[in-house]
Amino acid sequence: MKTLIAWWAQNRVAANILLVVIMAGGLLSIPILKKEIFPEFATDMITVSVEYLGAAPEEVEESICIRIEEEIYDLDGIKRLVCAANEGIGVVTVQLVPEADGRKLLDDIKTRVDALDTFPEETEKPVIQQLLMRQQVINVAIAGDVDEVVLKRLGERVRDELSALPELTQVDLVSVRPDEISIELSEDTLRRYEITFDEVVQAVRLSSIDLPGGSIKTDGGEILLRTKGQAYRGEEFEQLLLRTRPDGTQLFLGDVANVVDKFAETDQSARFDGRPAVLIQVFRVGDQNVLDVAQTVRDYVKRTQPHMPDGITLTTWGDFSTYFESRLNLLLRNGAMGLALVFFVLVLFLRLRLAFWVSLGIPASFLGALWLMPILGSSLNMISLFSFILVLGIVVDDAIIVGENIYTHQQRGKPWLQAAIDGTHEVAVPVVFAVLTTIVAFIPLLMVAGATGKIWKIIPLIVIPTLIFSLIESQLVLPAHLSRRWRLPRATKVNQRIKLLGKIQFQRAFEEGLDWVIEHIYRPGLVWALRWRYVTVSTFIAVFFLTLGLVFGGWVKFVFMPNVEADYAVAMLTMPQGTPADVTAKAVAQLERSALALREEVEGGRDDDQREVFRHIMGAIGEQPYRTTQRMNMGRAEVFSGSNLGEVTIELELSEDRTMSSEEIVSRWRALTGPIPDVVDLTFTSSLFDPGEDINVQLAGPNIEELRRAANTLKSRLKTYKGVYEVTDSFREGAQEIKLAITPAAETLGLTLSDLGRQVRQGFYGEEAQRIQRGRDDVRVMVRYPEGHRRSLGDLETMKIRTPEGNEVPFHVVARADIGRGPATINRVDRLRVLNVTADVDTVTTDTSAVVSELVDLWLPELLAEHRGLRYSFEGQQREQEESLEALGRGFIFAVIGIFALMAIPLRSYVQPLIIISAVPFGIVGAVMGHLVIGMALSILSMVGIVALAGVVVNDNLVLVNFINRTRAAGRSTFEAVHQAGVARFRPILLTSLTTFVGLLPMLMEKSVQAQFLIPMAATLGFGVIFSTIISLVLVPSLYLVLEDVKGILANVLGLTLSGVNEGDVGARNSEL
Repeated sequence: MKTLIAWWAQNRVAANILLVVIMAGGLLSIPILKKEIFPEFATDMITVSVEYLGAAPEEVEESICIRIEEEIYDLDGIKRLVCAANEGIGVVTVQLVPEADGRKLLDDIKTRVDALDTFPEETEKPVIQQLLMRQQVINVAIAGDVDEVVLKRLGERVRDELSALPELTQVDLVSVRPDEISIELSEDTLRRYEITFDEVVQAVRLSSIDLPGGSIKTDGGEILLRTKGQAYRGEEFEQLLLRTRPDGTQLFLGDVANVVDKFAETDQSARFDGRPAVLIQVFRVGDQNVLDVAQTVRDYVKRTQPHMPDGITLTTWGDFSTYFESRLNLLLRNGAMGLALVFFVLVLFLRLRLAFWVSLGIPASFLGALWLMPILGSSLNMISLFSFILVLGIVVDDAIIVGENIYTHQQRGKPWLQAAIDGTHEVAVPVVFAVLTTIVAFIPLLMVAGATGKIWKIIPLIVIPTLIFSLIESQLVLPAHLSRRWRLPRATKVNQRIKLLGKIQFQRAFEEGLDWVIEHIYRPGLVWALRWRYVTVSTFIAVFFLTLGLVFGGWVKFVFMPNVEADYAVAMLTMPQGTPADVTAKAVAQLERSALALREEVEGGRDDDQREVFRHIMGAIGEQPYRTTQRMNMGRAEVFSGSNLGEVTIELELSEDRTMSSEEIVSRWRALTGPIPDVVDLTFTSSLFDPGEDINVQLAGPNIEELRRAANTLKSRLKTYKGVYEVTDSFREGAQEIKLAITPAAETLGLTLSDLGRQVRQGFYGEEAQRIQRGRDDVRVMVRYPEGHRRSLGDLETMKIRTPEGNEVPFHVVARADIGRGPATINRVDRLRVLNVTADVDTVTTDTSAVVSELVDLWLPELLAEHRGLRYSFEGQQREQEESLEALGRGFIFAVIGIFALMAIPLRSYVQPLIIISAVPFGIVGAVMGHLVIGMALSILSMVGIVALAGVVVNDNLVLVNFINRTRAAGRSTFEAVHQAGVARFRPILLTSLTTFVGLLPMLMEKSVQAQFLIPMAATLGFGVIFSTIISLVLVPSLYLVLEDVKGILANVLGLTLSGVNEGDVGARNSEL
């Protein structure tokens, strides 16, 4: 090792070339780095969705969900099957085990599902896909008080023009109803012309068609043959021949039917700033740059707006690139401030030249990591930027130890080259192993499963390469830079005076002050702590248990995921199932009016460019896009759509630019809205994530009625707890439904239940006669009753049913109708029906963990005893918390074992590493105290920080113990060696801790709401390292002597000579006692 260090120290050109290569590689990688807000990843979920339009949830469950479940449940790699049967669609979500090959399982599922031939004829083709976290960049809202058809055609034009731009790939048109051609025939018309729906459907299929007819090979060449008769527009369908009478007259479709070429009878619509709107979504694909994509769209809007019809506006909405730029600037600003603070601390403790070369390791290490990011598949995003700030203070620790030790050797009068070689070699082993312990501590973050784990694995992919390059720089490059004395030009007297009065005077004063602290406070204090080492150790143990008491006693709260404010305020509305879209629209309009009133109240009618809080207001009817995004951010695939759903989203100015927090806005908006008639659920939120309810107990069993009884019992138990509110369950009654059965009279007429059901479906839902491709759109051609004849039960009463002989029979003669209600949604997990009981907890008055523990120990066993065949599990936030904490716990144990092994190798001891690892639990004390100081609750992010902290806090201890061992080997007594090591290592230990803390300090002081998401981890590391300084300087020396006492006692009792114990040491210790 010494030969390698000496070669690099002597060959400064080689060292400089290595440094230049590393930094050039990083600089050249920056332009090609993928830039995104959050990393894109697969969610370890595969969905199988099948549309069965017009079917009730129970029909979807029986015909779709159960058949898919039974077909695929035994495939290898499936962790869990989750199914949702909704009106008109069934979705089976396959959750994969972490090690499963997603591509292979996707192929296996496709093979199995495609082989199913028992789906009803009316179902669509199954859509099977692995879910990806798509990166939406920006939206364009096209708004105006014009007809829906005009808006959609303008939306299609904008979509097509954006798609044609070379910088864009994926552009979607949303919040619009799909095109549909409806051929409407009334019951009177059917009877007057003696035709049936089947005849109309057949006529459309036979007349509206294009067919290839082969070719004729003539002497002049080949001539292709085609029949060309496909209809594409409503007026073209009207010209289709329906029937030719015996007298030669013809009956065309337009003679008997009203052909409506407009939209499908779905419920999606949107309003933007109070006007009807459609929305264009633009996504980033592959290696596209989020900033470039957004700028391309903004340029297009600016260019196109003058050419839009009067009254039509193009507005960018939800421009996530602005948030990315803001967060990028935030993190870069914090990084720059942290770098400046680190350099300032280094200058205080070290000579300016030494501080400069030590600080150079920061950009070198960062650029080295940037060089490797494309190779490791990493991108420049919020998490990777935070990782750089996280490692900012840690990355110079090894350079500080090496540089300070070289400086010490230089002060002894050695030649600078020899001082560089000897100083680096002396601490090479502890420095290398200290970096390795830090790396080992971050490795467990690669093992966290689920969507959360895929985000947090980015941290070690940044930190580990940075530390490796830092080690290379400190061992190979730094000695070369410190091996040569710079010869500066002789300064003038004026310059000498300025220099003396400036830098040297200030630094000398600081050094004298620090030396005074070491000599008059730390040295005597350390002597006292070592003499009373058992009191010292007992005091620290007491502090540790006191801290545990603060946590488990509820003084320091724990929340799974902190509430991260978004730059949006959102109201999510749920009306009773079956509510018409126009009724939902009135409720959404009430929310919009209250939002506009709030804007007027806050901003007083300012112009758009003068607004300080609000940007735009978007209302959605028939869907809840923001809630869908929230769930996707937590790795859950759920889509919320239906005529009873609505949502209003207020886009706010960036948090650092506005004068009100989003929580304040939500609170005031809720008060202005007031009560909404018949609302089932109205949720106001400003959170970026939706971790789920505080308590979510999922009951599973074969019988829905049994599940409902059990759920009612559990809800009544939960309501008895103080601070537990919003207690509810997931069962929702669906829309009214009429179950049809055939009468004996119908059977005598030759009718079957199939005939009855098919004719009712044809009349009220419609039969798909054709599906045509019109431009980009897939357009259905439906045959059914007119819309006005499908509005009441009386229309069903007046319907005529056709017998096989062609006779018409009144509906009430052949059918029996039972009116009732079914569930709105049927949820299934692992082939059993489930019902979720949920509740929120006021964490100020009630401990969620205590409530959950009592449920597990007392109430749930009673519930299982009362309802046989019932099973339960905790879902939502509790499930995520359990899985994440379990993974982090395993990772923490792995890290501690790895650190122990790495400590034992250089120390050649099984016992001394235990002294070093003692810093880990006491580092946790510092982390908890830090959360108390900044007034934050512990969270899963704090736990991630604690795992990483394990490798950071032991570094100083390793160097200290190594120094003690070397001093003892030189002939000093144990007490003298420990005392001398503490005093000698005071400066570098304090320096490494301060650089780590001040590197994180700007982030800890940040007020931006999005930074709150990252602060818990920064607080854990920062305050944990600061407290570990006390551990290193006081507790570790005391523990070292306690260990030697124990070894001495064992030697005396057993008559053995233990490694590292000699008579002189034992005598010295006895005299000290």
